[in-house]
Amino acid sequence: MSPINRQILHIAIPSIISNITVPLLGLVDVTIVGHLGSASYIGAIAVGGMLFNMIYWIFGFLRMGTGGLTAQAYGQHNTQEGTRILLRSLSVSLLLAQVLLVLQYPIRLIAFMLIDASPEVQELATRYFHICIWGAPATLGLYSFTGWFIGMQNSRYPMYIAITQNIVNIAASLFFVFVLHMKVEGVALGTLIAQYAGVIMAYLLCISHYHPFRQQVRRMQLFERNAMKRFFLVNRDIFLRTLCLVAVTVFFTSTGATYGDVVLAVNTLLMQLFTLFSYIMDGFAYAGEALSGKYTGSNDKIRLHQTVRNLFGWGSAMALLFTLTYLWGGQNFLQLLTNDTEVIAASGTYLLWTVAIPFCGFSAFILDGICIGTTSTRIMLKSMATASTLFFGVYFLCSGSWGNHALWMAFLVYLAVRGLMQGYLLRNKI
Repeated sequence: MSPINRQILHIAIPSIISNITVPLLGLVDVTIVGHLGSASYIGAIAVGGMLFNMIYWIFGFLRMGTGGLTAQAYGQHNTQEGTRILLRSLSVSLLLAQVLLVLQYPIRLIAFMLIDASPEVQELATRYFHICIWGAPATLGLYSFTGWFIGMQNSRYPMYIAITQNIVNIAASLFFVFVLHMKVEGVALGTLIAQYAGVIMAYLLCISHYHPFRQQVRRMQLFERNAMKRFFLVNRDIFLRTLCLVAVTVFFTSTGATYGDVVLAVNTLLMQLFTLFSYIMDGFAYAGEALSGKYTGSNDKIRLHQTVRNLFGWGSAMALLFTLTYLWGGQNFLQLLTNDTEVIAASGTYLLWTVAIPFCGFSAFILDGICIGTTSTRIMLKSMATASTLFFGVYFLCSGSWGNHALWMAFLVYLAVRGLMQGYLLRNKI
């Protein structure tokens, strides 16, 4: 195996494991309240979890922007700037967390105006929300640490942290719910404790492994004007790009609901196939982010191009593997998720759209990582904005005659255009 491929797998495999553990935090919460004897508890956790996913998803730029800038500093062997990037990112994450805490009541009120839930579910979800919101400093701070570790070519620490969070969440939630009989509040406290356990572990790993770096930072240089301007420009582009992504995702779900409960269930289940693929491809995207940033920082064009080629080789292999798996076993996979015969039968009509997802989407994931690593975030934004516009255009043009098929076709166009446009615009950049 070539050195470049070894480096790719060294970062990608732990990142994939970390990604797979992410949904386990929510799954554990749902499983625990599922044994409390009322569907309203499950609904409250589902609503609360969805709300926090949307909030924190928007702030994902903290991880991505920090990772790309840190990888370039790493490639330049500039440990001082690498440390300053972490401290800047942590400062911004804590500031944003304070804003969320101050605005928690209006955020909750606006959210429940948009979410159609029963009064009982709203009451329970409100209790869950007002406990978990205090985890904002830990969650956003962990975004900064995770991005920094990846930029430092270290994806093992985020994996260790993710596994630890799940263990703490399970233990704490079980204790609060089944020993102290706290119900939804106990699940929320378990999640909160797991979030702080994660960020404390990140801090301890950072100061133990990278301790000498702290001595190289001068406070006057930390918020130097040009460095802060670059930091905010990179993160602004990623933030706006994320808003486009959220708009497409929310529209896909809400529009699917207009075609009835069966179609909504089918779309939800089939999107799990996309989500599973995205967990794998995000691992290679993180590798692209770390390695392309490193070689951009060291101005090593040869290895940068080798990295891009090899990443596309891995992406193509994963796309082929998932395409064949979904083609031959997609229906069986859906039967593991539900025993509703009507939903399973209806899913066959749309399954071929999801079979096409891997080859339509793999380049978008790979090039997202490369854009972040090379800090070509404006290219990411332009590509996402164009792809999102085409998504809505294709759907509204074809929905009259194609219905839900138009929604899936628009989604595939959106994935493909992201990758094609990023590749075209990056040609002269790298």
